[in-house]
Amino acid sequence: MSAAAMQTDTQRVPKQGKFFIIDTDIRGEGPGHGVVIANEDKLLSPPRLIIRPESGGFPAMPEKPHLVYDPDAGDMPRDLEASLSGYWLVSEPLKNALETVDPQGFAFVACDFTLPDGTPGPQRFLCDVVRELDAVDEERSRLRVVVSDEYDNGKYYRLGGNVNLVFKSDVLGAAHVFRTPYSGDFVFCDWVTRNALGGHGFTGIRFIDMTKD
Repeated sequence: MSAAAMQTDTQRVPKQGKFFIIDTDIRGEGPGHGVVIANEDKLLSPPRLIIRPESGGFPAMPEKPHLVYDPDAGDMPRDLEASLSGYWLVSEPLKNALETVDPQGFAFVACDFTLPDGTPGPQRFLCDVVRELDAVDEERSRLRVVVSDEYDNGKYYRLGGNVNLVFKSDVLGAAHVFRTPYSGDFVFCDWVTRNALGGHGFTGIRFIDMTKD
């Protein structure tokens, strides 16, 4: 089950100890954003079919990513969009907010952005969450752990349904945003991140409560 199908909590002010999946909000109607990376072929590292390396982060790029907006393909991008060649696409205000919350958790690459009339669009960045922590306390959590050699790390967390995640505070340390080795593309954040980003009017962000009361 995708993150979009899970329960969401976007109205209440989260309490200390809460954790969320932070994801793109795809519940609204519409075609999505109409942005493409025009020079994506020049930025690939064969045999990868997307820019993002399997290990995450950013490869060496011979030139800046060049974004082009086609209004016939979709809407202007919101503050957060995903996925663009494996990355989030974020606005400059959201980038600044993310860096303030957790400066070590993210990597960014600035993009050129061209509007249909040929003029520059607002600054946009490709963003990757580069911190990975094996922080889920499996014994205290309520989730399904699938063990199989089909997965790169030998197991996978299925996060659909009545899931309740407990995280190891000694592993998290000062981290506010992170991935785990066993949850694919899902990105987790804590109540500090949710409180810091909420109320700023950022568009395109959805927080999915993973620690139920």
